[in-house]
Amino acid sequence: MFSKLISLLACLSIAFGSWAAQAPKYIFFFIGDGMGMGHVITTQTYNRTVLGNGNLLTMMQFPVASLAMTYSASSKITDSAAAGTALATGNKTNNSMLGVTPDGTPVYSIASELQKRGYGIAIGTSVPPDDATPGAFYAHVPSRSMYYEIGLDMAHSGYDMFVGSKLRGLKDSNGKETGLVDSLQNHGYTVVAGREAFEKNKNNDKIVLLNNDPSLEHFGYTIDSIESNLHLPYITQACLDHLQRVSPDKFFMMIEGGNIDWAAHANDGGAVVKEILNFNQAIKIAYDFYLQHPDETLIVVTADHNTGGMQMGVENGPKEVNLKNMDYQRVSIEKFQQYCKGLINSGKAVNWNDMKAYLQANLGLYGAIPVNEEQDEEIRDKFEKTFIEHDSDDTETLYTTYNEFVYEVFATLDHINGIGWTTTNHTGDFVPVFAVGVGCELFGNVNNNIEIPAKIRAIAGITAQ
Repeated sequence: MFSKLISLLACLSIAFGSWAAQAPKYIFFFIGDGMGMGHVITTQTYNRTVLGNGNLLTMMQFPVASLAMTYSASSKITDSAAAGTALATGNKTNNSMLGVTPDGTPVYSIASELQKRGYGIAIGTSVPPDDATPGAFYAHVPSRSMYYEIGLDMAHSGYDMFVGSKLRGLKDSNGKETGLVDSLQNHGYTVVAGREAFEKNKNNDKIVLLNNDPSLEHFGYTIDSIESNLHLPYITQACLDHLQRVSPDKFFMMIEGGNIDWAAHANDGGAVVKEILNFNQAIKIAYDFYLQHPDETLIVVTADHNTGGMQMGVENGPKEVNLKNMDYQRVSIEKFQQYCKGLINSGKAVNWNDMKAYLQANLGLYGAIPVNEEQDEEIRDKFEKTFIEHDSDDTETLYTTYNEFVYEVFATLDHINGIGWTTTNHTGDFVPVFAVGVGCELFGNVNNNIEIPAKIRAIAGITAQ
């Protein structure tokens, strides 16, 4: 309560003063990839009813909140490239285009503009640093899949730190090495993988920190508890420590919760909630910094788009949403798909009783979470088609393909829990915007995503492009 009072007083004092003459020294920009309003309220409900936490999620404690539309120049429903470009530069562009207008003209991000004004810059994400959202802050390419070219733009950016899971431009389409790491090193970057390597090299001025396992497209889901991997709170603290060392007077940091999007594309409600809680822990690190520097710091939290249309309440579902059931889930849908694929590839017969025991131990189904006769029949039918008949109708999402049995199991789990989805793709819904600190009151009337970087520019005293 005391910290929230400080936040409110800070915003009120700014409202009656002249923030333009006192630009924030420290700017934090958090983007929850795919994080719609339903994702946030479901996580807050879990936070309140299951964790018993009397405090709201950190971002919901911020004194300013609003909503933003996300449509792109080419579609009513944006992709991450167009949305990232809008959030980074304040320009609408076509889906798949990154850091350029629809006619291919380069546009520059608030990170680039702040760098020219002496700010240190760090870009961190739980997915590849050459992915759409982080790439929008430094790259200029007609297609988000041009990973080598995006990597070269990273090398030329001069930013102080990049963090993500892996670099995807290391080889060309023929499997030949591109020399991207050499390009990064030639521009002064030390490229390291994993925490141990980072700790040994963290005093270098320019760093690219990658996950220790290059086979993973992302850090791994929080719900899977892969302790050796990087995670958002760790990289947020790492970026903050680095910027305080190399640019203590002023800096800008963008942190993306990319795994939220991956989990939402897969319609994995439990994984989404745990990813947003992880995202919230990262925001808390910045908020604690803000409490120490309330007159010098701005924090903005938003999303690039809504993925999946997640909501609480489903047709013919439970009268009460059962979010407590999420604590019985110990694996993500992706991990479960890998487990089932391994069984199929082994060529060995798969026993239903063994699978049922796995579901009970790792998802709670058939144990702490009862399964009714109709649900059991559907799950058993998909089990037979997948493992006995080998005739599964797979479900393909943006990132992963799931066999019919895996998808049915998680659809049943979410339905029992009272979690519904409208799609495995993006939606055109509003996304939330939260702000605290210097100039935060400007974000109280946001209604379009391109306004967010425009307001950051205004608060930082940057003349519009």
